[in-house]
Formats: sequence, C-alpha cells, structure tokens
Amino acid sequence: MRVLVTGATSLLGRSVAANLLARGDEVTVLQRSASGLDTSEHLGDITDADAVAAAIDGADAVIHLAARVSVVGPWEEFARINVEGTKTVLDAARTAGVTRFVQVSSPSVAHSGTSLVGADAESADPVTARGHYARSKAMAEVAALSAADDLAVVAIRPHLVWGPGDTQLVGRIVERARQGRLAVVGSGMALIDTTYIDNAADAIVAALDKAPDLSGRALVVSNGEPRPVKELFDRILQAAGVPSPRMQVPAMVAKAGGTVAERVWDRTGRTDDPPMTSFLAEQLSTAHWFDQRETRDLLDWAPTVSLEEGFRLLAEWFATPEANRP
Repeated sequence: MRVLVTGATSLLGRSVAANLLARGDEVTVLQRSASGLDTSEHLGDITDADAVAAAIDGADAVIHLAARVSVVGPWEEFARINVEGTKTVLDAARTAGVTRFVQVSSPSVAHSGTSLVGADAESADPVTARGHYARSKAMAEVAALSAADDLAVVAIRPHLVWGPGDTQLVGRIVERARQGRLAVVGSGMALIDTTYIDNAADAIVAALDKAPDLSGRALVVSNGEPRPVKELFDRILQAAGVPSPRMQVPAMVAKAGGTVAERVWDRTGRTDDPPMTSFLAEQLSTAHWFDQRETRDLLDWAPTVSLEEGFRLLAEWFATPEANRP
C-alpha cells in the first residue's frame, strides 16, 4: 500500500513507518522536523491543510499518530493540534480518496479515574476524560470514528508504550529518579499494563490490514502482562543503572499536590513537567489493565516481545553510547 504516517519523529511513529517499509509498502511521512527515515518526507504541521494535502496525495491509507503529548499546556494548543489537526487529516483523506485510516488514540479517552481491571475498550468520552490530553484525544477519536461511513477507520489505543529510546515513560522515570524526585504513589501495588514498542507498532500495522473488517471499532493494545507500578519502576531503573525511589506519598496527598501544581503551571505558563499532576497521581495509584483476548483475535496479532525480554533489551540499550549522549 501507499501509506501516509503522521508523527514519524516519535518512537512509535518511527517504528510503524519502519515496519511498513520493511514489508514493502510505499511510505510517506509528515511531521514538523526531519525523521531521518529513508522514505518520502514532508515537513509541516497537521493543522496546515495545504501541507497535509501535499503529503497525502496518492496515498491509499493513513496512520495518524501526530499529536501534542504533554501533561501541561493550554487547552487551546491541545485542541488545535489533537482535535483540529485530526479533522484536517480526515478531510484531506476523504478528498484524496484514501480508503483506510488508523487513528492512534489512547486508553485515557475512556478513563474517568476509577480502576480498570480486565476492562474492554469503552467508548471515548470527552466529558469524563481526565485532563487536556485525554479530553482532546477523546474528541479526536470521536471525529475519526464518525468518518467510518466514508473510510474504513479503526482507532487503536496502545497503553503506555515504552522501549529503548523512549523519552516519554522511560525517559521521565529515569530522569526523575536521577534527580531524586521520583516517588511511589500509594502502595505501589496497583496493577498496570504497558506495551513494548515493537508490539505496539505491529498491532497498528495489523489494524491497517484489518481496517475494512473493523471499521468503526476502537481497540486497546497492550502486552497483556499487568505488573505492580513499583515493579515497573524498579525494572526500568535497574535497566538504566539507577537506584529505585525511596520516597512514598499517599495517593490523596499526591492528587491534591498535583492539582495545586497544575494551577501554578497554568497561571505561570511553565512548559516543563510539574513534579506531579492529579492525572498522574491517579495513573500511579489506580489499577488499569485490559482484557486483550478480543483485540488479539480481531487483529490476528499477538505480542512478540515479552516484558522480560523488553527489560533485557532496554538494559542493553542503556549500555550503549547513544543512551548516555547528553
């Protein structure tokens, strides 16, 4: 297929594009800075209709990953990029005659703050979604799935993607631990699931192939190996050669402190990560893992890299010069 991948500078976007190239698809990528991939590349913003139209010309399919991913920032920016940007890509896809569209979403679009234990992929709900990111991604997913009458659209929600080179989950955990700012929230025993990068990329490509049969569906993707939060912290930090955190903060204290930090960051316009947010406190103290049986059956897909193997590969990466580069 001729596939446009948006957001190919992210760890997941690069992996998806590389998978497509490896199997012989003709890939074009669109993002704001160079991806370094050996493929046709367009530089631009997904809110720029002309840039999107130029990139999507001739495509059979779109995998839409580009998004604002942050724990802070003004709502207007999340809405502009995640909501309006998605609508711009959808409009261009219809005009260009694209037949398949994979919307890369997030489980947070259907998370209202309560525990999720063996949960299914509930409908995205912008009203109950927690925080600017989750709310904007919920609105984007609703917009994408509403286009299923014109396109074969599937929403894939990878849960907490990580792997070598990850600057979001792994990078933040390691950086905070090195600075002595990482704390276990609550007991640290809440079970959460994660997704190794290779598995997430494979599932997204599988969704592209299955799109005509699954149009209008949303599926959560994970390794299907839930672990206590503290164990995940310990294994990631062990791979990086960093001591595990000694601080432990009650969940209610962390949530209250996170709310205060969010208000301060909003008022002052700071763009760095606050020490805690209410959403992060919820995520670290509340179980959230998903039943993967239907996802695997519908996608005809299963993880190929276990958590144990993933941690081994992560440790190998941390031992390379690339991982220790400033």
